[in-house]
Amino acid sequence: MSTELANGTVIRAGAFGNATALSCRECGTKVDLGPYYACPECFGPLEIAYYFPRITRAEIESGPRNIWRYKSLLPVPSDIEDSPNMEPGFTRLLQANNLGNALGIDKLWVKDDSTNPTNSFKDRVVACALSAAREFHSKVFACPSTGNLANAVAAAGARAGLKTVVFIPSNLEKPKQVNSAVYTDSLVAVEGNYDDVNKLASEIAGEEDGWAFVNVNVRPYYAEGSKTLGYEIAEQLGWRLPDQIVIPVASGSQLTKVDKAFQELIALGLVEDKPYKVYGAQATGCSPVSVAFKEGHEIVRPVKPDTIAKSLAIGNPADAVYVLDICRRTGGAVEDVTDDEIREGILLLARNEGIFTETAGGTTVACLKKLVETGQLDPTKETVVINTGMGLKTLDAIADQVGAAATIPATYDAFSAAGLS
Repeated sequence: MSTELANGTVIRAGAFGNATALSCRECGTKVDLGPYYACPECFGPLEIAYYFPRITRAEIESGPRNIWRYKSLLPVPSDIEDSPNMEPGFTRLLQANNLGNALGIDKLWVKDDSTNPTNSFKDRVVACALSAAREFHSKVFACPSTGNLANAVAAAGARAGLKTVVFIPSNLEKPKQVNSAVYTDSLVAVEGNYDDVNKLASEIAGEEDGWAFVNVNVRPYYAEGSKTLGYEIAEQLGWRLPDQIVIPVASGSQLTKVDKAFQELIALGLVEDKPYKVYGAQATGCSPVSVAFKEGHEIVRPVKPDTIAKSLAIGNPADAVYVLDICRRTGGAVEDVTDDEIREGILLLARNEGIFTETAGGTTVACLKKLVETGQLDPTKETVVINTGMGLKTLDAIADQVGAAATIPATYDAFSAAGLS
């Protein structure tokens, strides 16, 4: 049966698949499925609750080679493939023997999400948010963003025929600005950092009817898209969980949802229950979660970001306390690295595995290296590191570190004298 919201919007039966309600992560209050993101009782964050039927590996494996193979585990309708979308997901999981050897790790994998349609993992979360926005009959598809999300929202909105408006910090890397502006004529640069942009978006969402801000008023649906990273990793490993996983932390949502995915797979009997450790990676110039972890705090003090890793530059991460809980519960950690270490991480991945990552991926690889060197991560255990985006989006961060090894005349003698053979 269909459901009618207070504003008259009718949600069709089955619009959110096996999702049953919105549930407060703090007090457990249940709320009907709708465009809500804050608990009416305690103002805590809402997330999707489900009732899953029996789901088999064979059912999943027979699905399309994108995130919709996991549609029965997501808040989307059973006919989701029939609606225009970017079809993200099922990106490659590469065995990184060269990088593993360089870092002294016996078995290392890179989950490379730079091959998604707009070259970052954000295509996953946006696809789920877009499905919700359609069901709520939203007239504008929007987001505050540090870059990758703006790219994904602008492209997905164009594909779906929805008006898109994306808000970014005015000092964002130029390639990320261009990558959004090609899809929409409504790119808005806001003076200030991401937290300022997010505050403005929240105000607009409260005042304007019909606006679906993917990471504000449809955030519970949006966030579930990150679970597909966890599902894919387990499936690509032969339906088993890794021993250790290193995940970049901006808002912290990706890390919490990968853990949620692992827990769901265990509960459904799709993978064997086993211990695994979750590690978070931050840039030192924006490391409120790492600082809180190291100092043993239960709360996170907001900071003003100052780092080249702009996609991680969220000074007041929404899911910070949940990141702390997961990393402590699993026996992992949260680490941070300097801008110079981030640049080194970019080169490490590129020159060992042929993967050009953006600064977020450089942060994750550099933190992986530091975790091994400090004895926080066991190099004998199977480890996965997530690369969330493409390096072509953050060229300025590395441009001064690389270049021609030599400039020579077009003669063999000049080549020989350059000592490159």
